[in-house]
Amino acid sequence: MLIYKIIDEASWRQAQAVGHFNGSSDDKRDGFIHFSSAAQTAGTLAKHFAGRADLIIAAVDADRLGANLKWEKSRGSQEFPHLYASLPISAVIWWRPLPPPTGGRHVLPPEMI
Repeated sequence: MLIYKIIDEASWRQAQAVGHFNGSSDDKRDGFIHFSSAAQTAGTLAKHFAGRADLIIAAVDADRLGANLKWEKSRGSQEFPHLYASLPISAVIWWRPLPPPTGGRHVLPPEMI
């Protein structure tokens, strides 16, 4: 199963260089790395990343994250994937830059549609 992480481009480049991602400032504040399912990603982009043009979306193999990945209730009582560890870059199956928003909304990569 794939889950998705939205990351700013500079943080993604740093994570690639060191081999893992320790989380955004929001992730660190909350104590876990936030992810979304494919169905949740558009809502996450609209709520937390509206108008941003410096974003990467990374598709992560949830099975490679082990017991540190928990599905927990969050926005709208939906269960979201939360990782209580660093994200190893080796768990990323693919990543893409997200084009700047068109008409105020981000367009997801074809692999997700």
